[in-house]
Amino acid sequence: MPGIVGGKPVLVENAKFGWRFFPPELSRSPVVTTMSLEKPANAYRIFLFGESAALGDPRPAFGAGRYLETLLRERYPGTEFEVVCVAMTAINSHAIVPIARECAHYQGDLWVVYMGNNEYVGPFGPNTVFGPSTLPNAAIKAYLSIQKTRTGQLLVGLSRTLAGSQAPKEGWSGLKMFQQNQIAPGDARRDRVTAHFRDNLEDIVKAGVKSGIPVVLSTMASNLRDCAPFGSLHASALGAADLAAWEKAYQAGTEQAGQGDWAGAARLLEAAGKYSPKYAEQQFQLGQCALGLSNNPAAWDSFIKARDWDALPFRADGSLNQAAGEIAKSYAERGVAFVDSERLLAERSPDGISGAGFFFEHVHLNAEGNYQLARVWADKIQSLLPARITARQKSSTWAEATVCHQRLGLSDWNRYSIVDEISRRLLDAPYTNQLNHLTQLKFLLSQLTEIKARLQPQAATNARAAYEMELQKRPQDHWLHQNYAEFLEAIGELQAAASQWQFVIDQLPHHHVAYFQAGRLLARLRQYDAAKKNLVEALKLRPDLSEANLELGQVYAGQRQWDDALKQYDLVAKQRPNEARVYMRRAEVLAAQTKREEALVCLRKAIELRPAYWEARYYLGVELAMDGKLAEAQKQFEEVVRQRPDHTSARFNLGVALAKQKLIPEAVAQFEETLRRDPGHKQARQYLDALAPSQPLQPLPQREP
Repeated sequence: MPGIVGGKPVLVENAKFGWRFFPPELSRSPVVTTMSLEKPANAYRIFLFGESAALGDPRPAFGAGRYLETLLRERYPGTEFEVVCVAMTAINSHAIVPIARECAHYQGDLWVVYMGNNEYVGPFGPNTVFGPSTLPNAAIKAYLSIQKTRTGQLLVGLSRTLAGSQAPKEGWSGLKMFQQNQIAPGDARRDRVTAHFRDNLEDIVKAGVKSGIPVVLSTMASNLRDCAPFGSLHASALGAADLAAWEKAYQAGTEQAGQGDWAGAARLLEAAGKYSPKYAEQQFQLGQCALGLSNNPAAWDSFIKARDWDALPFRADGSLNQAAGEIAKSYAERGVAFVDSERLLAERSPDGISGAGFFFEHVHLNAEGNYQLARVWADKIQSLLPARITARQKSSTWAEATVCHQRLGLSDWNRYSIVDEISRRLLDAPYTNQLNHLTQLKFLLSQLTEIKARLQPQAATNARAAYEMELQKRPQDHWLHQNYAEFLEAIGELQAAASQWQFVIDQLPHHHVAYFQAGRLLARLRQYDAAKKNLVEALKLRPDLSEANLELGQVYAGQRQWDDALKQYDLVAKQRPNEARVYMRRAEVLAAQTKREEALVCLRKAIELRPAYWEARYYLGVELAMDGKLAEAQKQFEEVVRQRPDHTSARFNLGVALAKQKLIPEAVAQFEETLRRDPGHKQARQYLDALAPSQPLQPLPQREP
């Protein structure tokens, strides 16, 4: 849609585009996008279509499109490569068709299509929570055509109201919204999904071909090796005797696999497969067994089946990838190219099977994965570039990953923030239901520990210098300013971080994110008036931004305006009744008003809503310890330490709670571990010294999480 940036007319994202496909309370907004109305003479414009994996979730600043742009700029200087990422979280091919048709008018030189993960759970899919599902494609197209008009939108809104919204009461809550909507392997609706995808993908290709734009179709890569299925169902009902036989063999095979007896486990799991061959989790375990026996081809085959028969299909299955290849082949003579990203990323992975080396969880790539995905695209794109660009080739090889990381402003502080966010995701369903959930979580926590060890003063100095150097080269790169802001916040320079967000505001005055982030930081600096101004502006641009209401509540609480703070929390609770953070914030306000019993009720409610909410558990543990309820406090601190092994305050307080209960060896172990992780922890040293029988023990709970 039209906008103004820097006094110049541009095109910006339509924040309400998702309303055509989702109930408003669940609609995702596109990430900030700006594009000049007239393409500069030396520009080469690439449109990237897809969903959250193409977008680069959880940090679009380090998405595959950004790496592709960097690779091309490094190898072909003199051309302003512009990768316009029009991908969006939660959409699928039904929504991408109109996006592609719109983009056909905007002087694109090349399209890259990387989509397929949301065909089942996105709009009109059989597992969706967003509205009608598995309609005939003609009916879907008619429905969407009606949605283009204001009258049609009103009618659809009225029908939702009369029918009663099927949207989850808590609003958007990630993948756990879908966990009750499972689909068995062999269900006829799976064939309809493939047919819809093929039809929509062909419509996208036709839109590009009609406009004379080369199109690159890519298969979808996913985590096969380290992502167990999210759900497993039998393809058909089993009789009582067969079910009992299957359960016996399956459980025995699972036990053998847990003991590392790969051959024995494989025999038992294969025996179970005679009764139910398409049980997804069973296939995943067979893949693990094959890896353990160094039979990589068999492992690949089993992991593919585990993905394709997942009852909660959050990953593009083989039929969708096959459709992409077949359509590319049928349009090859009309400028459509094909990249088998699934195969190429697998070839660059250990044992030839893609896994945690490139993926955070099921489909979202880490920085190394996004770099490699961009590389396989770039290998194909280089053959499609015009001679005027390739004639100015600077190098015969692509820039190394380390160079691209630096160009994009990826520091260890950014890495830590990203991995921390992903590890929090994995504390909720349906990740917690996965067979190898604890293995995945431990891997992420080990990454946090490794990264944290690198966060040293000299490294921070070097990172700052790298940011400043890159910003001199590309001062208008708002993503780079955002990454720098995240780094500055991480090292405690909140005012400088807020200044970076202010620069983004100046660049992108139409978007809510920079106002929100600046307001949040200014609140922490106790610059409450400025914080309030920014947060209010964010809410004007995005009225349903409950995070801004939470932060406004914090602003009022900082000014001791308790009633105003609680009013903001009420607004959030109305929008998102199952938002655990509301109860945490309420607890803080109530505790400040010395209403400790009410605060404890809120903390328990927060934990009930989100058992993985370790911050609330820590706060509750401190309050219980202060009340002398040491056994209860111990349980809370133990859970915090389980989720966050590096949380030294929780570990120290766990030691105190154990010591006060006369559990001396256990307390000593916690104090020693606290000192191992934080050698400068004076109180842990004092408590170790005080454990001599002649020394009294005093509880010293630390309130800061």
